[in-house]
Amino acid sequence: MKKLGSRGLALAGLAATSLVLSACTTAPPEPGTGSGAPPSSSAAPTEEARLSWGPSQQNYDDAAAAVSAMSVAEKAGQVIVAFYSGTDPAPQVAAIEQLHLGGSIIMGDNVPLAADGTVDVAAMAEVNKTLQDAMFDGRDWPGIISVDQEGGIVSRLRAPLTEWPAPMTYGAAADEEVSRDSMAAMATELAALGFTMDHAPSVDLTIGPQDPTIGARSLGSDPALASAQAPALLEGFESAGIMPSIKHFPGHGSVTTDSHLDLPVQDASVAELKARDWAPFQAAAEAGAPVMMMGHIAVNALEPGVPSSLSAASYQALRDLGFEGVIVTDALNMGAVENAYPGGQAAPMALAAGADLLLMPTDVHAAHAAILAALEDGTLAEERLDEAATRVVTMQLWQKSIAQTPSLEEIGTHDDDAKAASAAALTVLTGQCRGGQVDGALTVQGSDPVANARLAEAARARGLQVGSGPVVTLLAGRESGSGDVVVSLAEPWGLELSQAETKAALYGDTPAAFDALLDYLTGEAGAPGKLPADVGGFEAGTGCS
Repeated sequence: MKKLGSRGLALAGLAATSLVLSACTTAPPEPGTGSGAPPSSSAAPTEEARLSWGPSQQNYDDAAAAVSAMSVAEKAGQVIVAFYSGTDPAPQVAAIEQLHLGGSIIMGDNVPLAADGTVDVAAMAEVNKTLQDAMFDGRDWPGIISVDQEGGIVSRLRAPLTEWPAPMTYGAAADEEVSRDSMAAMATELAALGFTMDHAPSVDLTIGPQDPTIGARSLGSDPALASAQAPALLEGFESAGIMPSIKHFPGHGSVTTDSHLDLPVQDASVAELKARDWAPFQAAAEAGAPVMMMGHIAVNALEPGVPSSLSAASYQALRDLGFEGVIVTDALNMGAVENAYPGGQAAPMALAAGADLLLMPTDVHAAHAAILAALEDGTLAEERLDEAATRVVTMQLWQKSIAQTPSLEEIGTHDDDAKAASAAALTVLTGQCRGGQVDGALTVQGSDPVANARLAEAARARGLQVGSGPVVTLLAGRESGSGDVVVSLAEPWGLELSQAETKAALYGDTPAAFDALLDYLTGEAGAPGKLPADVGGFEAGTGCS
């Protein structure tokens, strides 16, 4: 894995350097009160002068000039990232051209597949090029082509791309180099396919089994642990020229309703949220995060009953943490918003509240029309739209300047990095720290036949007999199990009630993760990870010393 060059090192120290403009340490304007530009200075801006979230002052000035020349219809399109159905991008290209869209997201059903069911990487790259060509037309900056690629369960792109374990891996490993290298490798493969943004990482803190949505997508439950890894995760993405999108403010892991289905309610006080859920977001802001995602959560201490994505108080709370970059909404077609504000009506409401970028409105044509109507009737100030569009174009100009152009030959070449992450995270709750339970043979069982087959294949590849010997039970979900060794593959909650001499958390079901597990089971390697969240009586921090 190549190490970061001067660009990555500069990013790591950005917040502490004299290059950050003094204007960028002040609170941003209230939503709708201005363009969001830094105050003018008597000194001419230089290329070295940078905003607190990464772009240069020149990026901002160029963006402001570009937005000032746009029609309102162009500005309304510039702040939308739309989705489409199926593998034919032609309808999306038409929407881009008609509505002047700023971005497109690739979802699972958009990914072209080869005959063997794996991703057709050449076709995926061509789709992204087609979309990018449509967005680049007549502009001096690339469009946003984004994807949800967290690792673990939220991975729109799978083999032959390198498969990555769940994000909880990086909380368990608590190793900044592992976090940085993993995200740089993941982002390199995304860049090779033509993506410019990844809606990751998630820095939501989980409350454990009561959290139905985030689980192993979280780094853990400890604010300090998550805060420590956030800068390295960001730096990894940006070193490969991919914009990371930190999510989901104000924190989705401590509510008990899934916002895909309905509106979650957060009852914690602002003081409690600042000390817990918001700490990793503040750390990310201080590290120069370019993008953060606003979730759909009603925070009673801010604006009761209103999704945070439509709440001016929630946007202001995020700005008050020092974040001055682009705020993108979570998908506007999710139940928490769509149930109450169907069609396109949520789009201008989110903009008026403080959003800069609107992700996945249910009907993009209706959303675009609703923005224009809100400008006409005064419920959305054009200055607020200008502010949003300027931030978005500033970000895109910066992304253009740091973009990498890896070849498709990079695809699937980072299994060593994926294995290193899983090996660093492997956590033993009970049993031998050095392993050695398997000597020539093992029996594999569990509820997920794909996971079982992967472990069996990896075992046979190293000459082990499968079907006799110690029983290794794989927990694919939150269920418990029994055997000589019980291994959780996602969130580790099921280990609490499992019956086994050895209980271990792996946080992934990738081929590389199983290879790391077998190194432990055969005694070739230890288990250095620590639990990043409580599992019943096993407290966070449990693991081998």
